Amino acid sequence: MSFNNLDTLYRQVIMDHYKNPRNKGKLEDGTFTIDMNNPTCGDRINLTMKVEDGVVKDAKFEGEGCSISMASASMMTQTIKGKDIETALKLSKIFSDMMQGKEYDDDIDLGDIEALQGVAKFPARIKCATLSWKAMEKGLKE
Repeated sequence: MSFNNLDTLYRQVIMDHYKNPRNKGKLEDGTFTIDMNNPTCGDRINLTMKVEDGVVKDAKFEGEGCSISMASASMMTQTIKGKDIETALKLSKIFSDMMQGKEYDDDIDLGDIEALQGVAKFPARIKCATLSWKAMEKGLKE
């Protein structure tokens, strides 16, 4: 597949998650809720996760922001559900490395989040993409 076709596909995946977010809403029986914002651009997220026996059973988010931040939140919640805490944190590290243009462990299926790899070319947008991931890390580490 040519670079232009791949770029177009990735843009479509991002816009699909932005227009049709997965796991958007409130989680009434969550283990914790984290509020974070990006003062640079105004993106904000409210992430609620339910963790039982060291496994992320459910995750939902509310918030507002650009297409990158909201699509990333949608992808992140989809990716971490059903994962143990260690794996969720590892995925967050992989995502952070990908956003910084670093080499990352590609043995793990990243699913839709791979569509965000182009964000690394736009340093001002990296904080948008990582906002929900930082909220997840904060919640799991507290």
